[in-house]
Amino acid sequence: MVEDPRTRQDGLGWVTRAIFGDPRLWLGVSAGPAAVPRGHHPAVRYAVVPSVERAKFLLPLVSRRVGAASTLAYNALRPHRVRANRFAVGVLAGLGATGLARMPVLTVAVPADADPAALLLAEHLGRLAGRRLHAAIGIRPPDPHHKPTLQLFDDRGAARAYAKIGWNDATRAMVRAEADALRELPRDGGDFPDVPRLLREVSWADLAVTLVEPMPARVRRPRHPHRPEVAAMLAVARRGGPARTPRPLRGSPFLADLTGRAARAGGPVVAALAALADRDGTTPVEFGHWHGDWVPWNLGTHRGRLVAWDWENSGAERPVGFDLAHQGFQSALSLRGRDVPAATGELVEVLDRHGAAFGLDPVRRRLVADAYLVELWLRTAELAAGGGGWSPKLHPALLHVLADRLGLPRG
Repeated sequence: MVEDPRTRQDGLGWVTRAIFGDPRLWLGVSAGPAAVPRGHHPAVRYAVVPSVERAKFLLPLVSRRVGAASTLAYNALRPHRVRANRFAVGVLAGLGATGLARMPVLTVAVPADADPAALLLAEHLGRLAGRRLHAAIGIRPPDPHHKPTLQLFDDRGAARAYAKIGWNDATRAMVRAEADALRELPRDGGDFPDVPRLLREVSWADLAVTLVEPMPARVRRPRHPHRPEVAAMLAVARRGGPARTPRPLRGSPFLADLTGRAARAGGPVVAALAALADRDGTTPVEFGHWHGDWVPWNLGTHRGRLVAWDWENSGAERPVGFDLAHQGFQSALSLRGRDVPAATGELVEVLDRHGAAFGLDPVRRRLVADAYLVELWLRTAELAAGGGGWSPKLHPALLHVLADRLGLPRG
């Protein structure tokens, strides 16, 4: 039986709809390479790793070298169990023996009279680059802010680029924001982390694509991934310069930004922000930049230096300490499976433990925690308004936590 994966409602479904959405393409998943309809010819085939129901990865079957490289690249960044599984698949790919694992095959076919570069994103990107490129594609569950990602390899199996794909209003804005950030980030060393270079921005069909240089081949996970990198966070916040003079929350560009975004979002967040401003409006705080998604899975080390990627949520005029708060909250929520109240508790613990290095006394730590939760709620609401839907992890639990912390009734 041959199944078109674009009809599925899981991760395999939404990723194939986003990347292979043109109705002229024929897609089929089967136990082996599928026979394609008359008038089409197979353009690319992928092994669905490890299965259709548990799809995690689409491994290109163009050659043994590319298949092995796409599976083994950056394996040192992965947790030990995932690393072992990827290594096993990479060995099979290098031997041309993925069929022994009985992984299903996704066949993508194009009409015989069509230009493949008009229908296949990897073909289009290869034409722009002047060389053939082969895409290894990650599969993640459907989520408001998830974006399809492609690792692009040449015929020799060398990594050439990493592509992020914006497929709705929200994610298109995110990949463009990352491109803007990468253009402006300092690259002077010191405590500022190393950052990949922007290679190209591409608009293709209704997709926005940001191409970023590949990470160093020998990048590794940080030795202590859950320990905050305080010096690097401060370097990002201050752009490698000295501390800035604290300013009151009231009258700051940060509060003005939140106020405008809250007005557009509407609902209980307006009252939450007003309560925050009433309580902490006269409290002076240092403002600076933030990475916006400072978490262990966006960090690595190479030759003794920290490497940071995924800058699509970065911004200026945020309270210094926001990245610290984000790491505490998101590590608890995503890595340890905590619910929003428990993740908030861990955020507070992290700020209490490390906040002094950021110039945060107890009053300022409370301000940073609650301002971060407002920022996070607005980000969640903006993703929903941009077509991504509501995050079930955060909605409505985050509003309830804000109400409790700011002394408001739950709406």
